[in-house]
Amino acid sequence: MSETPLLGDRYELGEVIGRGGMAEVRRGRDTRLGRIVALKMLRVDHSTDATFQARFRREAQSAASLNHRNIVAVYDTGEDVVEGHRIPYIVMEYVEGQTLREMVRDRVRFTPERSIEIISAVLDALEYSHRAGIVHRDIKPGNVMITTTGEVKVMDFGIARSLADTGMALTQTAAVVGTAQYISPEQARGEQADARSDLYACGCVMYEMLTGRPPFVGESLVSVAVSHVREMASPPSMLDPSVPPDLDAIVMKALAKGRDERYQSAYEMSSDLQRAAGGHPVAAFADTAAATQLINGSASPYDGTRALSDDTLTGDEEDDDETGGVSWWAVALGSLAVLAIAGLIGFLIFRSDGVPQVTIPSMVGETRDQAVEMLESRDLVPVEETEETDTDGEVGSVIRQDPGPNTQVEQGSQVEIVIGVEPDAVEVPSIEGRQLEDAELAIEDAGLSVGAIERENSDRPEDEVLSTDPASGTEVPPGSTVNLTLSNGIEEIEVPNLIDEPRLAAENEIDRLGLEAQVETRVTGDHPEDTVFDQDPDEGTMLEEGDTVIIFVAEAPPENDENGDQNGNGTDNGTDNGNGNDNGTDNGNGNDNGNGNDNGTDDGADNGWDDGNDNGNGNDDGTENGEDGGGEGGIDL
Repeated sequence: MSETPLLGDRYELGEVIGRGGMAEVRRGRDTRLGRIVALKMLRVDHSTDATFQARFRREAQSAASLNHRNIVAVYDTGEDVVEGHRIPYIVMEYVEGQTLREMVRDRVRFTPERSIEIISAVLDALEYSHRAGIVHRDIKPGNVMITTTGEVKVMDFGIARSLADTGMALTQTAAVVGTAQYISPEQARGEQADARSDLYACGCVMYEMLTGRPPFVGESLVSVAVSHVREMASPPSMLDPSVPPDLDAIVMKALAKGRDERYQSAYEMSSDLQRAAGGHPVAAFADTAAATQLINGSASPYDGTRALSDDTLTGDEEDDDETGGVSWWAVALGSLAVLAIAGLIGFLIFRSDGVPQVTIPSMVGETRDQAVEMLESRDLVPVEETEETDTDGEVGSVIRQDPGPNTQVEQGSQVEIVIGVEPDAVEVPSIEGRQLEDAELAIEDAGLSVGAIERENSDRPEDEVLSTDPASGTEVPPGSTVNLTLSNGIEEIEVPNLIDEPRLAAENEIDRLGLEAQVETRVTGDHPEDTVFDQDPDEGTMLEEGDTVIIFVAEAPPENDENGDQNGNGTDNGTDNGNGNDNGTDNGNGNDNGNGNDNGTDDGADNGWDDGNDNGNGNDDGTENGEDGGGEGGIDL
């Protein structure tokens, strides 16, 4: 079995958890500190590109200088040889959770209160980075992570900055293309971004959280970029009436076209959000009237120009009302605006030396090979990513693509396709002998869930796992359930009352309870034969399984012997056997043995009446015979 590869002789490389145009991110483990980390490495296909290597190193330097609770922490940086290429890498904090992009894609709707909390945390991170002289330049839902505990983490500081430093165009690479919906007007015009550009992007992200869509959408990235430059977004409340007016005003101020009309710092915008959360008047309301005038076609506060809508480019309607004719400066201004827009569109489309544009096809549902062929036939570069899926029909097919269908990009651009794959099987952990709480944690750590729990009597401690179903070591799909059999512990058994029970019934009851029966017999005439007349231990005593219960069973006395010693007591003379009066006693000789079938009293009495020489065989009541015999004998004498 091969060893897990180590990066920098320290970090174990795990599965790929993210991939972008410049780098891929893997789950890893720091073997020195024993903690899980995220390892971001420059992609191998860019390893020989000095420009990409320089950008990646600048990102590492920028990110490593930031230490804030709302910024994904950077622990280490370095370089190592991977697949024969020297690759720079960044060791980052491993964050479990979802990006805002994933949550919006899953149709998660954010309340105004939760939106304020999340954007305020992003602004706290930006205020910290801006004070450190670092502009993010790529704030978007995909770079904002919500952890499993609800914390907010901003990712990828320095990426957009390093790319912007090279003068890359909006349409030049797939790494930048995906940010068009959140790009500031100045970035769309090719100007240098500053801290206020990040605040514009925050406004776009908050707009999408409140309404479910970005402020501008279009058939192509170019049309979206043009919208950022020339169009006013509709207030969020027009798409969702539940959005409070305060948040309307804050978002619209953040989306102002001119940098000077926006919030001037992340702290300023965050403070306004806190005022809105507390029900206090917000500073953004001061600019609401100006924004409303702009939408209605009045003078724009931005750079002394007018709103660039179709109706206001010429200014005919408004100027006719005021002067009865078209002023020369209005015509000139309108002409300049038209030229500016035309120039902008030309700049966005042709700034990459006239590289032809192609339309990205719809590939969701297509097989992996079909999707690759569709892209390559259009001179596009497929970037493959996999994602586990439980749906059989999605395995081996494209389940998501980025950019989306009908988006226009340059030939040679990268297009991400996500291929559905079967989840990797996981082993049921070995948890026999562990307590329930520990067993549940082990099952959850393996990506499984606890199923049915059964219990049975055992000499093992209570709640100890006796067995699992499936058995430990069995490979099952992630998320499968594991049924447990637990010990009830050493069960105590209450001894029942067995007195007066027949012997067989008592033994059966003891055996049924899991106890052992020990039978002791005693000769007695006081209890029915073969019944229990005593027991040890007594009723109500608590025993453990297998303990012994002694039952005492009555045995009948034996029958008389030949001399009648037991029943007749005829060994003595008639005095003993006969129960007659004194006279009978004196006259009876009582020499013969009493062999009567009844009691000795009968025979003795008879013998006493006679001479005592004959055998007493009387069957009558001895008491009567004795009295008769004794009485008559006394009279004769």
